[in-house]
Amino acid sequence: MREEATGRTQPPPGGSPQPQAAPPAAAGGSGQRRDAFFDNAKYLAIVLVAIGHAWEPLRHGSRTVTALYTVVYAVHMPAFIVVSGYFSRTFDASPARIRRLITSVAVPYVVFEVAYTLFTRWSDHAPDRAVTLLEPLYLTWFLAALFVWRLTTPVWKAVRWPLPLALAVAMLATLSPSIGEDLDLQRTLQFLPYFVLGLCLRPEHFRRVRRWRTRLLALPVFACTLTVVYLMTPRWDYAWLFHRDSAEELGAPAWYGPVMTLALFGCSTVLVACFLSWVPGRRTWFTALGAGTLYGYLLHGFVVQGSKPWGWYAPAWIHRPAGAVVVTLAAAATVTLLCTAPVRRLFRFVVEPRMEWAFRRPRRAPRTAAQPVPGES
Repeated sequence: MREEATGRTQPPPGGSPQPQAAPPAAAGGSGQRRDAFFDNAKYLAIVLVAIGHAWEPLRHGSRTVTALYTVVYAVHMPAFIVVSGYFSRTFDASPARIRRLITSVAVPYVVFEVAYTLFTRWSDHAPDRAVTLLEPLYLTWFLAALFVWRLTTPVWKAVRWPLPLALAVAMLATLSPSIGEDLDLQRTLQFLPYFVLGLCLRPEHFRRVRRWRTRLLALPVFACTLTVVYLMTPRWDYAWLFHRDSAEELGAPAWYGPVMTLALFGCSTVLVACFLSWVPGRRTWFTALGAGTLYGYLLHGFVVQGSKPWGWYAPAWIHRPAGAVVVTLAAAATVTLLCTAPVRRLFRFVVEPRMEWAFRRPRRAPRTAAQPVPGES
């Protein structure tokens, strides 16, 4: 969800180099051109995230909503993580990158972890819920995971077979219920292959998935996937898609974990490719909103959490087909609003704080004899 925000050029999937897309939370005030394809992809993915969360109370009693919910969860976070990995390729743990990582990931994590804890004390009727930075609450797990993934980027760039190694790590994680909930490490490890996949991708890979042949093939792939999921809905646990539990915690034999890791990675990768194939590469009315997807991601959670005490899902008609359509449109409209420039300006101080005061100024390179001091003749 967050790219490496340096303002340097990245070769886009469309061909010639152009300035790299800024992070989804950026306000776009630098005046640099952005890659419309990735901004479009991020906006459409965040809409799927919001819709998926809005559908959660509608799953019970609706096989159709549950099937759609399952397919959405197989796509939206893997897509975000793949794009995050792609834009993390230049991360080299230099002081400038570390500063950016702290201000754009670590600080928002701390702020929203505290904010969600305080808010859910009211929404979940849990007044004694402790404020802790070690157990990510609700949506903040992604920031904790991104911090870890990005710090390990130099490792994945150095090893010879990064993706098989990341898959091995994810498979082993499913065998270890003792990993615990500190920094949601189980989910961090199980989603790791998608981030490493993004690190391994190149612009030509995105060009390939956007060919018309791939776009046409994506339609029957999604249709077949939805049909299979609809038929399997009563027979399997979609909690596997959350990647937050071991096989033992899901009540399955240990060997299920590695098998499901490989199967879900393959299925989600195919679905992400199909999703990206239909993302427009030109500027659209929602392209500019791609700069604010982190704002939409972090802020829409308060709306979702507040819907419970506010009783939005209490009316019976909400749980009928017409109600599901209304909920879907409302979720898309809400997250769209939260990605707009006015909202980004209002909340930039917590999502993208500058914090120059917290860091040492970079040292200037020593002058050599051949370099005249300014002002000397």
